[in-house]
Amino acid sequence: MIQDNRFELKQTPAHIWVGFSAEHPILSSAVYNGGACAASNILIMKVAENFEGTKQVMQTPENTLAEYCKQLGLDGTTVGMMTSASMDSFRRVTRLSQGVEISAIITAGISNACCAGDRAAWRKFQVDDNPTGTVNIIIITNAMMSQAAMVESVMVVTEAKTVAMRKLGVKSTVSGAMATGTGTDAIAVVNGFGPEAIHYCGKHVLFGEMLASAVIEAITGSLSERI
Repeated sequence: MIQDNRFELKQTPAHIWVGFSAEHPILSSAVYNGGACAASNILIMKVAENFEGTKQVMQTPENTLAEYCKQLGLDGTTVGMMTSASMDSFRRVTRLSQGVEISAIITAGISNACCAGDRAAWRKFQVDDNPTGTVNIIIITNAMMSQAAMVESVMVVTEAKTVAMRKLGVKSTVSGAMATGTGTDAIAVVNGFGPEAIHYCGKHVLFGEMLASAVIEAITGSLSERI
């Protein structure tokens, strides 16, 4: 396999697409090909919001994304997310230091903002609804993270998202408490092939600082003009 850190990015009214010149290890909570996998595409797909009283019958999110990937003619494995937020909410913020680059790519909507620990709207373990607001976050780095560091990066990004919500004064639509995100947020962390090996990425190290600051800037930049 050619180990190449390059990627392309395309924004349309219907989706955000990130394509890689080689498969990358990706850890994600995405609805389509989520978990740990090797993939050459990441997609954030715009979907219509299901308003109360006018709920549409739709395919499962997985089937919807699979069909859309076929329509786009994407080659290889695709990690797919959904949102009803406008693609105009897209922001990309990059940090670069000592040869290490981190890009935070986000779309953000907060119509279903809530706080961790709020009473869940769905009183069952399986849900069929498509996402509404949703903060989708894609992290891409040229550094090669250990598996533990990839997991730690998810934690740091989540904390950074909460910082952004606090800075913006976003309140939970459920409890009125300070929101920590929305009920349908998703994240994908894309590992690189070097030059640097990252074993730790918490708040005491430079990688963690770069990661968090990029996420905070991207989310606040996306939402500040719309709340």
